[in-house]
Amino acid sequence: MHRITVPEQVAMLPFLGRWLALSALTGGLIGCASALFLWSLEWATQQQTSHPFLLALLPIAGLIVGWVYHRVGKEVEGGNNLLIDEIHDPKKLVPKRMAILVFAGTIVTHLFGGSAGREGTAVQMGGTIADQLSHRFGLAKEDRRILMMAGISAGFASVFGTPLAGAIFGLEVLAIGKLRYDALLPCMLSAAIADQVTLRLGIHHALYAVPVVPSMSWQGVLSTIAAGICFGVVGMLFANATHALSALFKRAIRYPPLRLFVGGAIVAAAAYALGTRQYLGLGIPTIQASLLQPLPVYDFAGKFAFTTMTLASGFKGGEVTPLFYIGATLGNALGYLLPLPFPLLAGLGFVAVFAGAANTPIASTIMAIELFGSQIGAYAGVACVVAYLFSGHTGIYRAQRVGHAKHRHWPEGIRLADIPALRRTQRPTNAVSHAQPLPRDHQ
Repeated sequence: MHRITVPEQVAMLPFLGRWLALSALTGGLIGCASALFLWSLEWATQQQTSHPFLLALLPIAGLIVGWVYHRVGKEVEGGNNLLIDEIHDPKKLVPKRMAILVFAGTIVTHLFGGSAGREGTAVQMGGTIADQLSHRFGLAKEDRRILMMAGISAGFASVFGTPLAGAIFGLEVLAIGKLRYDALLPCMLSAAIADQVTLRLGIHHALYAVPVVPSMSWQGVLSTIAAGICFGVVGMLFANATHALSALFKRAIRYPPLRLFVGGAIVAAAAYALGTRQYLGLGIPTIQASLLQPLPVYDFAGKFAFTTMTLASGFKGGEVTPLFYIGATLGNALGYLLPLPFPLLAGLGFVAVFAGAANTPIASTIMAIELFGSQIGAYAGVACVVAYLFSGHTGIYRAQRVGHAKHRHWPEGIRLADIPALRRTQRPTNAVSHAQPLPRDHQ
């Protein structure tokens, strides 16, 4: 009896159909959630702009958000890090309350004038929705991991309008130097579908343009490398400062809601003392201005300080849009020093500081192409890779694993949160080795 051999392409059809169905459902739901979130965020921003007195209530708003999380949100306090941990080491279903609490908390942050982003909220909503679907359909452990990655991709893609960058972000953010190609199809499908659903629901994303991109030259490459080093170091400093200040808040103030009250009071007082609200909220108008005209050289430092205080004290939101602001204004300032057009340097800083802080150089390069056009691709690739290398083994997501160390120093599988403890106990080795990660709650 002859055995019938099915061509590999035919055998692939059920796999494609299964993940197309799951991705369509996941991307569709997350696209709807992102559309509602972006609409609510626009409303909150308009209210804050129209009613400046709301800033004075930021400490009270923070106290309320902190109290709610303290009472019913302790198990989801980890946010993006919780999702990354669950993908690497599945333990339990991500609670639905994560999406609800981070949605409401982020809107409150922006309504009352905190300096934060939006990617954290979209990613957490996407991961939660995807995990709930994996539970409903009884998916196996590996398929659950893949669907959660697709949810992260869909959330990121739909909130920024960058489907390709979003798809790669969901693959790249989990481990430094390693991608999971088994999740490539679901991440691509979910990101594209979520982005289209958001657009069809009437959401319009901010537009950015780099008017002049010169031809590549040795001078341009060397200048881009120099800028990339600056972007990477600033991304590292942002991540380290946020983590260090958060730890300080936790040591100094034992009652979590009070941390948000104090942080909110400092942010509001600083804004009133400086007589400017430029460093509050998302800061998209300043990002757009950095691509059009020279700005004060200190703008990146202002956003750095306000965002670090807002997030470290416990307010909800994200780091990515503030990192876009910090990078774009830093690039604008570098225009006084480097022989490249300041709009180009601002565009490179936009993506490269994020690449360094999040350890996602490929997604960041693709984002530059999606936002600014293909002509910036070579410059963006160099800037993002250099920033990624010079940010070191740190980042805004402390649950990231070391898949392949940047300088072959740290053991494979270790969490970024555990590297400082390892630094204190032993010297780095020159060979990549396997290590048992410390417990999740070791910070």
